[in-house]
Amino acid sequence: MPGSDQYIQISGQRLHYRFLGPDTDETPLVFLHEGLGSIDLWRDFPAEVAARSGHPGLAYSRRGYGQSDPLRQPRPLDYLQREALDVLPTLLDDLVSAPPILIGHSDGASISIVYAGSGYPVAGLVLIAPHVFVEEDGLNSIRAIYESFPGSGLTEKMAKYHLDPEATFRGWAEAWLHPGFRAWSIEEYLLGIRCPVLLIQCVDDEYGSMRQLEAIESQVSGPVERLVVPGEGHSPHLVHPEMVAEGILRFIASVVDSSP
Repeated sequence: MPGSDQYIQISGQRLHYRFLGPDTDETPLVFLHEGLGSIDLWRDFPAEVAARSGHPGLAYSRRGYGQSDPLRQPRPLDYLQREALDVLPTLLDDLVSAPPILIGHSDGASISIVYAGSGYPVAGLVLIAPHVFVEEDGLNSIRAIYESFPGSGLTEKMAKYHLDPEATFRGWAEAWLHPGFRAWSIEEYLLGIRCPVLLIQCVDDEYGSMRQLEAIESQVSGPVERLVVPGEGHSPHLVHPEMVAEGILRFIASVVDSSP
């Protein structure tokens, strides 16, 4: 039922998900949140896009986020690839009836890239503030938050959205700040992406530069569009929600119109 909270068990993990928008046979939209995100931290954006597009939507919180099972151990350095290859295929097989348009933000965009680049069927990709390799400026931004985390009040703020906010934060930050993570890259998966792609990023993003978009655009083989959003921030859909929603809606319509 659209709008209702439900749970699914995958490999012993209890994951929280929510159907959005109309219950139609249109191409489904699947929303994958950022590195400290969850279903609710998307705010109303996924529900609005699904409703305005007339397409069914699905949002879920990955393990360690939102109301899904909390983390009980550090994240492995290939946690994004594992999510894309070990969890997402089963979740989509169980909950989605056709190749979807994946709408991924930050970590969610990286997961979308690995999934599509591994040959799983998708109709299109919307990649919001994606990262395909590590940049020093991004690490510095994460390090600054990590060092100020004790006593910052961030735990209390995150507790509104996550079952175990400290584990959520440390699982994300400590993976990225691990010395071994500097070599992390998913550029190899770009070569396998042949579907249409929409890239969205703020002009000034503290976690990633336009080099991320350039790397994606130069290595995928499908058509690519860019939507560069004015201003600062890592969440362009929150900085300029109407601009980003309109861009995604146009992209969805173009993908559907060009499908066989």
